[in-house]
Amino acid sequence: MNRHEDRRKRHPANTRAMLTGLAILLTAFVVQGAATIYPEVARADADIAIALKEAAKTNRRVLVDFGGNWCPDCIVLDHYFHAAENAALLNKHYVLVHVNVGERGITDNFAIAERYSIPLKKGVPALLVLESDGSVVFAQKQGEFEAMRKLDPGSVRDFLTKWAR
Repeated sequence: MNRHEDRRKRHPANTRAMLTGLAILLTAFVVQGAATIYPEVARADADIAIALKEAAKTNRRVLVDFGGNWCPDCIVLDHYFHAAENAALLNKHYVLVHVNVGERGITDNFAIAERYSIPLKKGVPALLVLESDGSVVFAQKQGEFEAMRKLDPGSVRDFLTKWAR
């Protein structure tokens, strides 16, 4: 047995974790090429207004996800939102709105982010939870989900559970 084989046998959890991380990253890049999660930049205000009306009718909160189709962490977050262990929780308690911050970087929708005290300079994805009347329940301040590729669906579930009505 050579040195590399010995190292893999001693650290199988590290190897599995690395392979899982690579698989998630690869999936994000493949999905990125095909996915359009974040709509046109100009739709943000209207989409939030529609979501607030829907939330009022259905007694849910609005979950606003600031990000971009170019952002691997944003794509992973959306994948985790819709994962089997999170989808029912998301749909029961939230109306999800994706706010596009730019087509090739963080260049747009700063006014909306600032209105809700979301510091886009900390990175995306950035999350905001609103009551149906538009009042802020939670505004991400520290870029907590900016490294989504290093987190797992459970971290999203914890977030959704914490801020559910």
